[in-house]
Amino acid sequence: MNWLLSIILTLAAFSVQGQSYPSKPVKLVVPFPAGSATDQVARLIGAQLQEALRQPFIVENKAGAQGGIAAAEVARTAPDGYTLMVTTNTPQAANVSLFKKLNYDPVKDFTPIGRLGTTSFMLMVKPDFPAKDLKAFLEHVRGQPGKLSAGYGSAGSQVSLAMLKAMGKLDVVEVPYKGIPQAVTDTMGGSLAFTFVDLGNALAQAKGGKLRGLGVSSAQRTPLASDQPAIAEALPGYELIAWFALVAPAKTPRDVVQKIHSASLEALKKSEVKEKFATIGVDVAPMGPAELGQFIQSEIAHWAKLVKLANIQPE
Repeated sequence: MNWLLSIILTLAAFSVQGQSYPSKPVKLVVPFPAGSATDQVARLIGAQLQEALRQPFIVENKAGAQGGIAAAEVARTAPDGYTLMVTTNTPQAANVSLFKKLNYDPVKDFTPIGRLGTTSFMLMVKPDFPAKDLKAFLEHVRGQPGKLSAGYGSAGSQVSLAMLKAMGKLDVVEVPYKGIPQAVTDTMGGSLAFTFVDLGNALAQAKGGKLRGLGVSSAQRTPLASDQPAIAEALPGYELIAWFALVAPAKTPRDVVQKIHSASLEALKKSEVKEKFATIGVDVAPMGPAELGQFIQSEIAHWAKLVKLANIQPE
């Protein structure tokens, strides 16, 4: 009977915790730098959760190792709902194939809360880049084997670049960065010939005239950047979509998870929130905890195929 009493008391404690949660500020860890797409998503959803749950949701950026540094740290945090991670396909799926060894398990070490949205990437160059369209770009790069360099700052941008090289038969030097904003800066400065930029940052750069887009990584053209062709129009079969989600350390109480998920789901239904997400190049695409858990497992397999297609060797 003691074990039964123990279970009842544990469940009661979880229920009370869920009802009183949150009673203090919540930390939203972002595995990429300030200004990145993930950072922008975190600040948008954080403001909504703060409004709904009446406690501060504080964004903390911890970049490095393709999001692995933040993921490992969050995995070791107390599962009380006061440290969450706004994650992406990079630390939660792609890193399994990009690294020989991870300091965390993207499935066992986390409790899924909900998916928030999806985005694609844009191939970008300086405004004065010689090629004015995708076909001319491919011909220009092929004509200078080994002489041009390109940067990446996330698994999405890394695999986008590697797939472009493999499918377009391009020979370029790859330069890794801690985040996409630094790769954008070096492309504007001219030390990189091109880079792949998440759609939100890409739209801002194109609008400001700092960089010029040549194509998007989604299978078809996107309404968020209607003037851009899909790279698949020049390289059939080319496709890459990235996503954003909320996760917590493993064993976070179910009541707490449900409370956060419900608040985020209500926020994502608001037309003004959808519009804000659109301005940063993100399509709202919610999923519940159970569905997200299954999705992450399927994405680990999907990114393994993409990494193999891109001919990337694990680090």
